[in-house]
Amino acid sequence: MSKFTRRELAAALSTSAVLLARPQAAPPPALPANPEEELKAAQAQLRDNAAQLDKFPLPMDAEPATMFKP
Repeated sequence: MSKFTRRELAAALSTSAVLLARPQAAPPPALPANPEEELKAAQAQLRDNAAQLDKFPLPMDAEPATMFKP
């Protein structure tokens, strides 16, 4: 059995604590079998994303300057 110094032990414990504290990513939802359900799921996801973005104020000067030319 090898002996750890106090510094090595502290480094090992702090690393394991950081790894345990990291949130685990949720698995992606399964794709629907038919195209109509897939379209509805994509539209629902877009609505949910838009609702999340609407929660945060975005001043007009934060928008990028873009010019659309035909």
